[in-house]
Amino acid sequence: MRTVLAILLITSTVLAQMPPQDAVRIAEFYQLASQIEDGIWPGWSAIQSPLLLVTPDTEFLVHFPKPPAEFTKVSETIYSRPRQFDTQLLATFPAFGPPAVIVVGEPENTEAKTSTPWLITLMHEHFHQLQSGQPGYYSAVEHLNLNGEDKTGMWMLNYPFPYEKAEVAQGFRRLRDLLLNALREPDGKEFRRLGAAYVRERQKVFRGLSPDDRKYFSFQLWQEGMARYTQIKVAEAAATYQPAPEYLALPDYEPFVTYAQKARSDTLNELEHADLARMKRGFVYSFGAAEGLFLDRMRPNWKSEYFTHLLSTSALFQ
Repeated sequence: MRTVLAILLITSTVLAQMPPQDAVRIAEFYQLASQIEDGIWPGWSAIQSPLLLVTPDTEFLVHFPKPPAEFTKVSETIYSRPRQFDTQLLATFPAFGPPAVIVVGEPENTEAKTSTPWLITLMHEHFHQLQSGQPGYYSAVEHLNLNGEDKTGMWMLNYPFPYEKAEVAQGFRRLRDLLLNALREPDGKEFRRLGAAYVRERQKVFRGLSPDDRKYFSFQLWQEGMARYTQIKVAEAAATYQPAPEYLALPDYEPFVTYAQKARSDTLNELEHADLARMKRGFVYSFGAAEGLFLDRMRPNWKSEYFTHLLSTSALFQ
């Protein structure tokens, strides 16, 4: 487990180069992760969590085991170089070879906009580090054989899934409604009845996809849907977290408990209006997150199996 002293980034050397508010936020990210991550996913803290902060002029690489030569040492765990990545970026990938790095702009330049949503979104990206850190992850992705001639990884975003095909869109519309109906049912016995109906319909809809389309959509649900689910669980776990005084003093500070109260409902409300044909790949975020919440009730120990079935959650719905 990381200690506060081991993760403290706010030193006079760092402050001389990194914007002070960024140093506070990054320190808070590592502190928050150290306190809640293993309670959400056992063993999460064993995964390396390097981060590349992209500011308008400079990039700061934090906690990377062997920084590339173009980086200059700033402190014990921080290196810097002139900016190369987009300041709006918020993604996780092996930018310098494994381990995967969270590459992120400052909050105001990303979709997060302010500090607390930014921190919770970093935990979403940190979960991608847990996924890609599993033995066999990269070879499993390669063996999907969905990349065609693409060697850049962009196929993960641009795969030609038949989002607008009428029967596919209608099938996922039915699944969306069945899933939401089950999640809104408070009675345990009725929930299980509705849940069983959802599982049957899910199997039917997925059988109607071509083998490659099924592999792709399953992969997206496993990767991005469960990252959004984890984001919700992180927000809820952070409701009782006590931030550092420096973080409380940030001008855009939002209490974690306030953010936690809307994290789940915001995703379920998004799903209620989600349409596969219109949202395309964006549909998997709220849909996959809702499936994670569904599994919490239907199969409370499902996380023990999640990483034994790389790149697909379908086995969890048998």
